[in-house]
Order: sequence, then C-alpha cells, then structure tokens
Amino acid sequence: MNSDADNNASSFPADKAVSSGTRSSAADSGSAADASRLRPCPDRQALFLDVDGTLLSIAPHPDAVHVAPDLLELLHGIERGTGGALALISGRSIENLDELFAPLKLPCAGIHGLERRGADHVIHRRDVAEELAPLRRRIADFAASRKGLLLEDKGQSLALHFRAAPQYEREAEDFLRGLVGALPSLELTHGKMVLEVKPAGADKGTAIEAFMHEPPFAGRQPVFVGDDVTDEDGFGMVNRQGGLSIRVGPSPDTAAALILADEAAVHGWLRSWLDGEKEEEAR
Repeated sequence: MNSDADNNASSFPADKAVSSGTRSSAADSGSAADASRLRPCPDRQALFLDVDGTLLSIAPHPDAVHVAPDLLELLHGIERGTGGALALISGRSIENLDELFAPLKLPCAGIHGLERRGADHVIHRRDVAEELAPLRRRIADFAASRKGLLLEDKGQSLALHFRAAPQYEREAEDFLRGLVGALPSLELTHGKMVLEVKPAGADKGTAIEAFMHEPPFAGRQPVFVGDDVTDEDGFGMVNRQGGLSIRVGPSPDTAAALILADEAAVHGWLRSWLDGEKEEEAR
C-alpha cells in the first residue's frame, strides 16, 4: 500500500495534544518533556493499539464502525517501519478484527486477551464454552426484557451493552454480579457503556506480556495506547517493563503515563511514526 499519510507525517502538533497521566508526576499539559517521550523509535519500540475509542470512534452498535482506507494505509506503513512489531489489543474477536482491518492481518489479541495471534500467525485461544454456557440464556432473557440492551455473544465472553439504555446500568451490573459471584472462574469487567462476563486470568496486560516474549516484539520497548478501564491492565504491564503507556481522553484515575486528547490526536501521533521511520533510514 502507498500512503498519502507520509506526506502529512510532520503535521502532528504533539505539544498540543499530550498531557501527563493523573498518576504520573505532575507536568504541564503539552510540556516539551512529554512531547519528547512521544517521539517514536520504530526500530526499537513495539506498538500495541486498542481499537474502539483509540483507533476508531465508539459507535452506538459494535457493527456500526468503519475503518477508513487512510487508516489502513497508515497502519500498513507502521507495520513495515517497525519490522512487524505492531499489534492490535482489543475487546473484539480476532475474526472481527480481521474483517474490520482487511486486507491487513496484523498480530492481535482479541476478547481482552482470551485469544491471541502472533506474528507467526499461530492462534492461541482458551476453550471457555463450558464456563459460559450456563449464563447465555439467562443474560439473553435479561437483555430481551429491557428495551435498548444489547447482548453481544463473542463466543469466549458475553458483553451486555447499555449505551442505548443507560437507565439499566445499575440493574444490569447487579444482575451480572449475582451470576458471576457464584462462578469463581469468571469475572465481570466494566467498560464504556458495556458490562462483560469473561473467564478470569486473561487481560490485555497478559496479552502484551506474551507478545513481548516473541519476535519481532522481544527486546523492544513496549508502547500501548488505550482509552478504557479494560486497558489499565495493559498500561500496568507496559509500565513494569519500562515502556510507554498512553491513554486516550482524560481520566480521574489511570496508570497511563501520558494522555492524548482523542482519536484524531492518536491518528496524528501515528503519522509521526512514519517520520520516525524516515529518520531511522537516514541514519
């Protein structure tokens, strides 16, 4: 793919879009130090990207999102510049990620780390059908009886969306906690307008850690960008490995070291990775 993004790579005003995370040492929004930390090193860093709320704006329905051709070209350029050390870390399934980002088939972790495909194209997946089977009908009936609730069955997790019916948030959370409380192998996570029941023991942090033991990620500094509560495990893992954690949008409580304002700021920052690639080639 040939990308017009190369021509716009220098347009990202990093000093206008970044601030320090709330748990980090206090720094003025847009400080030179923060901008310097955001400067990419494509041949020495491994880049991990959340999808919804980070690369793509959150839509009313999971199926209502669209990946623009220029974003596909941008990701392809970064994949090339990092030697393949680029992975998507998402709550979506691998199958859904491949559909969204076709023709790209990037390394990725799906369903919050319950399934993962490395750069070698091998898929690692937990078989959790038996763990979730007793809950499917009960959660489906609960959602069907309350207008606006949407049950998304991802196979390895059950996500109850309440974006169209926020009045049911508390009731839905109490209901799901009651179900999960009797099943210690499962856990309930809370995202942006969604509650998700999934097997315990896997998260975005464990997925990133697994990637960091494999080529071409091993030996690089991890960089992770996410926007939600479910991304905090990834931020923590990256921080422990001496990497860079970046949250999209403000948060009163985050482990992320830096913050980018929104998805547009993420896209602008990603274009700077193409500049980084050019700088490395010029050395």
